[in-house]
Amino acid sequence: MDDKSKKQIPLRISKSLYDDLMRWADDDFRSLNGQIEYLLTEAVRKRMKERKDE
Repeated sequence: MDDKSKKQIPLRISKSLYDDLMRWADDDFRSLNGQIEYLLTEAVRKRMKERKDE
């Protein structure tokens, strides 16, 4: 997917997870949305690498 083309998705998370992610985003100088996108991107990269190594 082109980085300039973004999809919107609804996301429901617990208040405690929201608070934890918000603190983490603040620590990393990112928006909450940017932090979630970063974490998902890293998880997908890790998964793809693990599958490649099998």
